[in-house]
Amino acid sequence: MRIGVLKCLEDPLVAATPVTASKWIKEENEVIFEQGAGEQAYFPDEVYTEVGVKVVSRDEVLQQSDIIITVSSISDADLKMIPEKTKLVGIFNPHINTDLVSKFNNSHILPFSLELLPRTSIAQSMDVLSSLASLAGYKAVISAANLLPGYFPMLTTAAGTVPPAKVLVLGAGVAGLQAIATAKRLGAVVEAFDVRSAVKQEVESLGAKFVEVEGSSEDKDAGGYAVEQSEEYIKKQKALIHEKAMKADVVVTTANIPGKKAPVLIEKATVDAMSPGSVVVDMASATGGNCEYSKDKETVLVGGVSIIGDSKLAVSLPREASKLYATNVYNFIKHMSKSESGFDLTDEIVNQPFLGNPEILQTEEPVKVEQ
Repeated sequence: MRIGVLKCLEDPLVAATPVTASKWIKEENEVIFEQGAGEQAYFPDEVYTEVGVKVVSRDEVLQQSDIIITVSSISDADLKMIPEKTKLVGIFNPHINTDLVSKFNNSHILPFSLELLPRTSIAQSMDVLSSLASLAGYKAVISAANLLPGYFPMLTTAAGTVPPAKVLVLGAGVAGLQAIATAKRLGAVVEAFDVRSAVKQEVESLGAKFVEVEGSSEDKDAGGYAVEQSEEYIKKQKALIHEKAMKADVVVTTANIPGKKAPVLIEKATVDAMSPGSVVVDMASATGGNCEYSKDKETVLVGGVSIIGDSKLAVSLPREASKLYATNVYNFIKHMSKSESGFDLTDEIVNQPFLGNPEILQTEEPVKVEQ
């Protein structure tokens, strides 16, 4: 099997590291690598050639691979060059990039978008969302600390005592929990809110206070994600968040609902009531934002409050993000290729990320993946 590593045109990450590439080569696969694909993640071409990877042009990767792996983008020109039945693995954000999904459906390639993987125990080692969210939660707090005109830990000096910063984290998933842990390590007083009561113990185990609104809706079939709430609950939630946020020095928001617009948790009135110098980090800005003032990929200043809109904080740590993502990709391809009869779309781990036209497989012989 020939695995082609494509340079990502959008993010500085790379889909294979020298470690994962060497694993494929030891398993008697061939790995071809687009020249310069790893440079922005601090992996120069030489570290790949040392483990047996062949560095080639982008066109060669597109035309000569059995499986093409990338991070988050693919152009129309690239799609036209990929031969039929070639598998393409990446993070394509199909809920937003609907035009790309349509192009996938009209093509004869076999695309897989890894953020659609089920949240099961078997798929944990392939869970790109959790891997990158952990880094993003850390970076959210570091970014806030850089902008905050104050100090996170309590500091006692001869001139008096500096009180610790107050941090409010909205959403206690992987990103939120890492944000809580990071803020606590820096010495802040942390409160956290989530509609899922099941995360209360995790929040408290990290030393934060869990802010709870009674009457939330929870869905055991939601795969650990939050679900939409009733109007009455949302009214109570907004009132409590307003009360907590206006007293906070830093607010980190992480609330996303897959396939939906991000819920607005921080209204304009709340930002207007916050103290000048406060910081809001909105990690859901790409899907509309949890803060009404947020602008995706921008930091805006409103009444002295800095609002960072960034849903891709993890890519600012490209080396570590690449290591985690490459391992996720390696584990997914290993799982997909384990069957001697070829990959199996009845397997939910393979089926759920599949964005192609299933008729391609129904009308012809099953696609074989050589071992």
